[in-house]
Amino acid sequence: MLTYWILFLLPAWASVMAPTRPRPAGPRLELSWLLVGVVLALLIGLRHEVGGDWSNYERHYLYMVGAPLAEVLEQSDPGYYLLNWLAAQVDGGVYLVNTVFGALFSWGLVAFCRQQPRPWLALAVAVPYMVIVVAMGYSRQGVALGLAMLGMVGLARHNNLQFVLCVALAATFHKSAVLLVPLAVLATPRGRLWTGLWVGVTAAVLYWVLLADSVEALMTNYVEAQYQSEGAAVRIAMNALPAALLLVLRKRVQWQQAAERNLWMMMALAALAAVAVLLVSPSSTAVDRVALYLIPLQLFVFARLPDLLGHGRDRRTWVVLVVVYYATVLFVWLTFATHSQYWLPYQFYPLVGG
Repeated sequence: MLTYWILFLLPAWASVMAPTRPRPAGPRLELSWLLVGVVLALLIGLRHEVGGDWSNYERHYLYMVGAPLAEVLEQSDPGYYLLNWLAAQVDGGVYLVNTVFGALFSWGLVAFCRQQPRPWLALAVAVPYMVIVVAMGYSRQGVALGLAMLGMVGLARHNNLQFVLCVALAATFHKSAVLLVPLAVLATPRGRLWTGLWVGVTAAVLYWVLLADSVEALMTNYVEAQYQSEGAAVRIAMNALPAALLLVLRKRVQWQQAAERNLWMMMALAALAAVAVLLVSPSSTAVDRVALYLIPLQLFVFARLPDLLGHGRDRRTWVVLVVVYYATVLFVWLTFATHSQYWLPYQFYPLVGG
């Protein structure tokens, strides 16, 4: 448990000690953020028996040992299984697979945080759920989320190609990422006809390659089986809160581009729509898994909240309030969540042996 608290408290402390007025990140990657990426990648990648699906990931890796490449590429999430297959060729084990996953996730998270006015606060917001629960528990969707955030950085700058490429790659790890593709059109302030054309073709190809053969199984496994996720309502509410704040305070936000405004307005509306869908959906698990892609909204809004609501030195008070809120989230999850036992204690592979 101590590892998780240190992981949260370090960026929390940095965010509180940061200048009252936020400073935009420069184009060069600072040593501190490079270190953040490396540490996160190692903590995620070299964890040992951490996360509720740990045994499944070991089984997936062992299944790839000795498997022919053609069979690997026929799997439903080809990027995920290909990486397992490549690791098996060098006998890297599940730890090599997870370290690459951790690096991809951390790349997206660091890039996303550095684009926020208060990057350390954004990182502190990310730790309790996005890093600890998703990246360390849902390996495939963690990679997909990291790549999606890297794409969002590009989309906010009106770089639709970067977004679509990142989402396409993310979908090879977890096919649900395909649902993000329409954002490329919705966020585009101009040239929507051309953008809609090539993005639509890309979406159709991704659907045919990754989803067409799985739709029936997904409907059976998630919707018809009526799978339920404990805590889904709380997690979706955690997205709805910043969504509501952003819609109310949108005129105070210093938008860099129209594409950025459109992207986050769409994300906010989607987060609120998820609440309504949860109320009528027979499967909270399906809604919960899709809503994971809306978590970046929390980072975007709360990294700006001190400057949207505070003035002068009051801004630091708002930073502290955000930190306290997410410290409470971490405490409640570690102490009371039904499945947090699978994350405890945190074990680091080099220290526990094989």
